[in-house]
Amino acid sequence: MNKFSLVLFSFFFLPFFAFASVSSLASHSQSTTAVVSALLGAGPSSSSSATDAPSFWALNPDGAITWTFDGRAHTDHIEMSGRRVSVVLRYGLDEQGRFSLSRGLVWPLLRTKPNDTHGNVQRQLSWNPLEAANIRRSMVAVQERVKRFSLKGLMEVESTSNGLLIRRTITPCTELPAIVEQIVLTNSTKGDISLQIDKLDITQVVPEAFCIDGPHEIRQTLNGAGVYQLHPGDSVEYAVLTGAWKQGQPTPEWDAQKEIDARRALVNQWMDNLVLETPDAVLNRMFAFSKIRSQESIYATKGGPLHGPGGEAYYAAIWANDQAEYANPFFPFTGYDYASASALNSYLLFARYMNDEFKPIPSSIIAEGDGYWNGAGDRGDAAMIAYGAARYALARGSRAEAEQLWPLIEWCLEYCRRQLNDQGVVRSNSDELEGRFPAGEANLCTSSLYYDALRSAAMLARDLGKGSQTAKRYDQQARTLEQAIDSYFHATVEGFDTYRYYEGNDVLRSWICIPLTMGIFTRAQGTLDALYSPRLWTNDGMLTQAGSTTFWDRTTLYALRGALMAGDTERTLSFLQYYSRTRLLGSHVPYAIEAWPEGSQRHLSAESALYARIITEGLFGIRPTGLRSFSVTPRLPEGWPSMTLRRIHLAGECFDLEVLRDARGRTLVRVLREGRKPIECLCKGSVSFAF
Repeated sequence: MNKFSLVLFSFFFLPFFAFASVSSLASHSQSTTAVVSALLGAGPSSSSSATDAPSFWALNPDGAITWTFDGRAHTDHIEMSGRRVSVVLRYGLDEQGRFSLSRGLVWPLLRTKPNDTHGNVQRQLSWNPLEAANIRRSMVAVQERVKRFSLKGLMEVESTSNGLLIRRTITPCTELPAIVEQIVLTNSTKGDISLQIDKLDITQVVPEAFCIDGPHEIRQTLNGAGVYQLHPGDSVEYAVLTGAWKQGQPTPEWDAQKEIDARRALVNQWMDNLVLETPDAVLNRMFAFSKIRSQESIYATKGGPLHGPGGEAYYAAIWANDQAEYANPFFPFTGYDYASASALNSYLLFARYMNDEFKPIPSSIIAEGDGYWNGAGDRGDAAMIAYGAARYALARGSRAEAEQLWPLIEWCLEYCRRQLNDQGVVRSNSDELEGRFPAGEANLCTSSLYYDALRSAAMLARDLGKGSQTAKRYDQQARTLEQAIDSYFHATVEGFDTYRYYEGNDVLRSWICIPLTMGIFTRAQGTLDALYSPRLWTNDGMLTQAGSTTFWDRTTLYALRGALMAGDTERTLSFLQYYSRTRLLGSHVPYAIEAWPEGSQRHLSAESALYARIITEGLFGIRPTGLRSFSVTPRLPEGWPSMTLRRIHLAGECFDLEVLRDARGRTLVRVLREGRKPIECLCKGSVSFAF
């Protein structure tokens, strides 16, 4: 009998396998008024609104989260990635604790026809490797009952069956185009157990007709087959490797424990840099996990390292929003050089499309850099790229990289200037939602991004010696644009003194938060009240448009960052705690998600970078102001004595940033660098540092 079943999995097959949580789906039909009232009424030291979120998982002292089976049936899905593979694990339990698991496998570097955005070899694998283990001709898998799951960059599952304790570890390989599933079986009885583990070596060929570069082979190999006599307390280990290679390439020698150790080492590297320490353990852990998801999804393509959103749809490709705008400005803070290399690479790939006619830069570069996609027209992509590239260059602190990026930044700024309408705001065909919701001829998001890009470019011009007139020109253009944004977009919408998203818009949109994240606070109060009102806030975060059922986490993440930047600390902390507990410990964990209903809440990677930026730019208010300088505008909640970010990589240094309240209630900011005298200063609003 063939125990290995591989079924062709395509982008269009995704909805069938998308396990959106029951509680999350149900929330769309529930009134959110009570939840919002509880959140608005929660005090700065109260966690009632956060703990009311439905929870399956708990924090572990080792840095993981754990779901201990309590009789509730539940299913979920999580994506994990290596440099040459990605896997979406769809897992769950029924009321008896019976285990279900399927794997959506994607090989971004194995290209299929047509070689477009979705041209990756993909398969859905549902075979259970535990079926290879047998006791007296009875499969161990039949009687398996799961006790708990743990997540920390890998999935670990503990279960029992027929007197055996079972521990599974599932992880993508860091370098191989494969995933590893290790199974350790331990005899927990007082007698001997005779165990047989079947041999497995299966190859499936993806025909040449479907492939760009010859046929590919999907192979599944088991190490550890044999017959074992387990005395009480004895253990046996076996493992299965599932990978894909071009036909003719041999499966390399592999060792499951080495692959697991390599993955753990990489996860620990991500978690040990840019460490958040606050009195809120959930925020600390959610921030730590956001670094895993945002940094793991980088693929070693022939076009160089490319950060990709994932979601069984978006690989070996980059976007002007997800990568250039969302993730890249965050990467320098982490000290992970491979992430920064992917950021620089993405901007240089976009730079290939600069042109003297100032035609739009494509929205996405696909197929390992070999092609592009521009199906939504100009989404404001030049503003996204200019904003991200300038912020990245400042945060990275490398003069050489900044010089490489300067022509792209200049070109994108000039493109935006040429798109100004008669009222002084930027025209574009759509925004990053690509027509899913109306955006008019000129939208608030594009102009706000252009505004911040001008400010960052002025700072960069001064440090790069581009001439005082260049910096002054960008500063003046930013001031003029800020006035135009207020004149064109300011409106009373549904009773709130805020912004219309485009001319003619009379329904609240959650993207009205965007000026706050760019430091424009003129309409902050009305905007914040609108964002946190029942018209936009729901159990799942902010609706894209009032009255709809659609939410995209990216707007919630932008809004929480902007609200903290605007100084709305106490109210926003309650919403942030609720959101974090829901995403980390609730019914769909452990990362920020893309959207609902589109994509069924996929764990797209750049959204996790946006979560991290709530902390770095919102809570701590860190803004790079030069290659060797930055400012800090901390928002220390009233109930917290202190908060710290350790091992920040910024302005050419690695340092700790401590924010604390002294005995007189004043806010102190302290910068600690190894081997250097601490820098400490009283903070009344913002404070600047230069190294």
